[in-house]
Amino acid sequence: MRFDVITLFPELVESVTRVGITGRAAKRGLIELCCWNPRDYTEDVHRTVDDRPYGGGPGMVMKADSLLKTIRDIKSNKKVGKQAKVVYLSPQGKPLTQKVLSQMASEQEGSLILLCGRYEGIDERIIELEVDEQWSLGDYVLSGGELGAMVMIDAIARLLPGALGHDASADEDSFSEANDGLLDCPHYTRPEVVEGLQIPAVLKSGDHKAIADWRRKQSLERTEKYRPDLFKTFLKD
Repeated sequence: MRFDVITLFPELVESVTRVGITGRAAKRGLIELCCWNPRDYTEDVHRTVDDRPYGGGPGMVMKADSLLKTIRDIKSNKKVGKQAKVVYLSPQGKPLTQKVLSQMASEQEGSLILLCGRYEGIDERIIELEVDEQWSLGDYVLSGGELGAMVMIDAIARLLPGALGHDASADEDSFSEANDGLLDCPHYTRPEVVEGLQIPAVLKSGDHKAIADWRRKQSLERTEKYRPDLFKTFLKD
């Protein structure tokens, strides 16, 4: 899967493919990351990408001209294509969920163009002309969309076949459809005792059905305790 990221800080976004699961996915050719800097599409000496907002007010707004040129240059690339989806990382977007990320991961052909805003945001006409979807990490504001783009790349990459040590690991994650959208159960490893706390005996029993039942019960109890909203959704479904 290819990610084309429009950002004023390409070195920040590129770091996501240097370590961990995303780094391994990049080395294996499961993902490809290309960063595009709107400053490269400016025509003035100062490489200006922002200007004061019409109507006054604090802050600056990213200009439409350089962003349009960047997006259209990306789409002219044969590896991308004009039908590539443009996603704007914005606090005004819909909350990003595991279900949405799973759908994106299943669309492994083509490219996903991630647009990272800065300052007070981007010229609204870019959204009207080129943006297909807007997604948000949550109800808070970051300095720019780069961290959101990196989160999306990481979350999608780990869902691609071959990215994890065991493909089934993703099915057991919190929020996964295979786990009915519930939180994951608690996990333990050696040693058996840590400052007087022992692992649950059932995990040493060798009884796979009993272990599966225990994990399911823990997942339900944990979701009801920590995320009652998810638990209510589970009950409705």
